Parts: sequence; structure tokens; C-alpha cells
Amino acid sequence: MAEIQPKGDSGGKGGKKRAKKMSTKIDMTPMVDLAFLLLTFFMLTTTFAKPNVMQLTMPVKKTDDVEDTKIKASQAMTILLGKDNKAYYYFGLNTPADKTVPKPELKVTNFSANGIRQVLLERQRQRPEPIILIKATEDAKYKNMVDILDEMNITNQKKYALVKIPKEDTDLIKESAL
Repeated sequence: MAEIQPKGDSGGKGGKKRAKKMSTKIDMTPMVDLAFLLLTFFMLTTTFAKPNVMQLTMPVKKTDDVEDTKIKASQAMTILLGKDNKAYYYFGLNTPADKTVPKPELKVTNFSANGIRQVLLERQRQRPEPIILIKATEDAKYKNMVDILDEMNITNQKKYALVKIPKEDTDLIKESAL
């Protein structure tokens, strides 16, 4: 700790006594110990805290002679990511060119455990190998894309695809006014 050490009496001129000069010595050992403890703590916590990264394998760009994979409407489920953290979904495919097939019924839910997760689990019970098409609108947030990919992992979905949203699906959202 801190000590005060008096200096010896130097004698001097006359009988006037001077105030003794005191020197101070501060022991820095506890401060250095604390600095090393803090340094060690922060170095260890940063090495143990690794960032979590989700693996996402994207396909290579397709060539002109390869056509898209055709899927059955009975296996398909489409999830549309909209604004205000809403997830729209419908079963089947939205093919307005085929007039024999009615427009799909658009439903809305959220990203909670009782929302899209329950819909995915129920669809998986009905169809053992559903194919999920994920389409994000211009108003969707990046967080919503991460949330839906997390839900795909949580519900153990084997087949899903990130697809550009066609005009037919954006029109379907506008018409439904959900």
C-alpha cells in the first residue's frame, strides 16, 4: 500500500526548523494483478464465444438448357414473407395460367412457436415429404428470412427452396388484404 517515509534531519542554518519533507511510495502490485486478471478474463471469454453461423448451400447459376424442377401441387407449400413480420402461406401452387385450378387460399400467421412452426409440423404430418417454397416480398426484413430458415431446421424440413417471388404471388397478397 502507500507509505510515507520521513527524510532525515539535514541540519541547516540557524535555529529555524523546517517542515520535514515527506516522500510517498505507492505499491502498484494490486493494480497490476487486477489488470492481468481482467485481461485474462476478457481474452478467455472472447475465445469461448464463437459466432453462430447457419450453413446455407446455394445452387450454382443454371445454364440455359436446364429447366426448373417440376414439383407436384399436392406436395407444395408456399410461404410468402411480407411486411410487418407477417408470414403468408398457402398449400399447392399458384398457377393462374391454368384456369382449371382455383386460386389458392392465402392464410396469414407469425413467426412464433404457435404460428408458422405449428403450420409446418401439421403439414409434415399430413404429407411426409412436403416441399416448401420460401418467397420474400420487397417489404420483408432480413430477420424474417433468418427466422423462417431457423423454423425449417427446427421442424426438420428436408426439402425447401428460396425462390424469387413472382408477380402472381404479390398480386395474391394485395387481393387478400390480410
